[in-house]
Amino acid sequence: MGEAGRAEFMRTSRCSRPGHGLASRAVTNSLWFPDAHPADSDMCVAYFCAEFGISANIPIYSGGLGILAGDHLKAASDLAIPLVAVGLFYYDGYFRQAIDGTGQHERYVEHTGTDIGAVPVTDDDGRAIRITVDLPDGRLHASVWRLMVGSVTLVLLDANIPENAPAEREITARLYGGNRETRIRQELLLGIGGVRALGAMGIAPTVFHLNEGHSVFLQLERLRVLIDAGATFDDALAEVRRTSMFTTHTPVPAGNEVFSEELAAAYLERAAAGIGLPMNQLMALGKVTDEPGFGLTPLALRTTARANGVSQLHGEVARRMWHGLWPDRSIDAVPIGAVTNGVHVPTWLERGIADLATAAGVDLEVPAAPGFAHAASMPEPSLWRAHRANVARLVALANTRGAVAGARPRLDPDALTIGFSRRFATYKRAGLLFRDPDRLARILGAPDAPVQVILAGKAHPADNDGKALIMMVTALAADPRMAGRVVFVPDYDMAIGAHILQGTDVWLNTPRLPMEASGTSGMKAAINGALNLSILDGWWAEGYTPSVGWAIDDGTIAGTDDEQDDRDHESLMRLLETVVVPAFYDRDGGGVPRTWTAMMRDAIARVGEQFSAARMVRDYTDGYYVPTHRDGRAR
Repeated sequence: MGEAGRAEFMRTSRCSRPGHGLASRAVTNSLWFPDAHPADSDMCVAYFCAEFGISANIPIYSGGLGILAGDHLKAASDLAIPLVAVGLFYYDGYFRQAIDGTGQHERYVEHTGTDIGAVPVTDDDGRAIRITVDLPDGRLHASVWRLMVGSVTLVLLDANIPENAPAEREITARLYGGNRETRIRQELLLGIGGVRALGAMGIAPTVFHLNEGHSVFLQLERLRVLIDAGATFDDALAEVRRTSMFTTHTPVPAGNEVFSEELAAAYLERAAAGIGLPMNQLMALGKVTDEPGFGLTPLALRTTARANGVSQLHGEVARRMWHGLWPDRSIDAVPIGAVTNGVHVPTWLERGIADLATAAGVDLEVPAAPGFAHAASMPEPSLWRAHRANVARLVALANTRGAVAGARPRLDPDALTIGFSRRFATYKRAGLLFRDPDRLARILGAPDAPVQVILAGKAHPADNDGKALIMMVTALAADPRMAGRVVFVPDYDMAIGAHILQGTDVWLNTPRLPMEASGTSGMKAAINGALNLSILDGWWAEGYTPSVGWAIDDGTIAGTDDEQDDRDHESLMRLLETVVVPAFYDRDGGGVPRTWTAMMRDAIARVGEQFSAARMVRDYTDGYYVPTHRDGRAR
């Protein structure tokens, strides 16, 4: 397809509507989708998610799900995939974190859509668009913001408007805040309100992508629209399923929400009436067996024709986990596939490393095929110098901001630096490294081979166990045995996360197998030259080779959790003592650790090639979006 054809494709996309949809975009040779799928110019994907991590100054994300969603939108823009995204505008965002001797403290900063660069969506007469959603005690009103992510429109719904009473205005105050009633209200607004907002904007998606179960109520609204137009329930459900896909992101209960049947029935009464379905039948759609509660993941799996996990291993876990929905099939035949996550390379690749990769032949201007394999030829001394500069920047940040809870950081930019930054959920086992403080102290304090650890992360305000982990880590950071070589950097966000993943020598990841569905922080660290030291879970189960890092375990589960923790801790410490630290300090005459830098080059080349968001979004497009679009079009 030539440039004129590409320009016409962008202008006429179903995801584009004057004043409402895609912004204009310079036509480049990187418009992958119109070249790869010229017969599918009428496709429009609606991507629904509860959070989006676009940048640190747009605080409508909390962790991996949101940052993954943000990378998805950026890659879709790079590849000119016709996609519009839908989320909520949280005017208090996610919390800012402070740490003292008593632990984590949360505070919130109010902001407006204008503060994050969004603009109100208006109709053809210039009036602000409003949508409504039925609640048990009345109607919830919402305004609509448009935030451009490259050429992709992100639609954000906002309940903080004068039409609502104060309690209703707080529905979109905080991401993952409030009680269970707040949560179901948010999810009704995201799902039902999101479909209504797209309709008000004149956007008619041909594919609906439910990114996690939080938005699943959009399927009830789609059923209502079809039934109002004359379809039977069975025909409407078939049409909704045929044109929808679902991505499950975790086996952790918090990511597979279950509401009490009483709460769900109260809030879904009008939706059930709108589709002519008795409440007991609607409740049954949210169950696997006769257990109490109404689950969003079963509802999503029953109302979509295609589903996937976010790594090959997670796909296997999800098929076992949800086998009860297809009891007559073997586990291998459960219709849940896998698309392994990836990271948006231009967002996370540090400039110095990017320059070296470009000089070696990596073409970062061609997102569909940058040729990261060329990174394996980067000059090792140059790579080492560039990376040490990144470590020095991180050390300066940690020494300045990490003096919390009585700790006195004494980090050295020449020491082996281990990074660990992520949500402090207990299954991520932030405490595994600290299981034997005396042994760790001996590793950290070796006079000729010092090691240091930099950590960051937030625990959900209601997660007392996660908060206790933070208190434990910060207390150890102040322990004289650690000699200032363990530092916790507070107020973790995308900016701090980038500093840590770009400036660490070893990226540590210690989830409880198999609870880490994918994980993407290790990918971001690897493309910047960090070597992963990780449990064989999530993406690392397929990304690991001895040339790019180390596996803490052998990928098996045995015994109790404590017994597993003991084995994994012993493996971790033994690797540090006998393999990792010696390799880092084995230098040539020029002071370069040649074995180490060879692994750095391989990590950048392999992970950049295999685990980019461009590859991920191509996989979604070829394997899910286009087939789903064609199924709907054929009907």
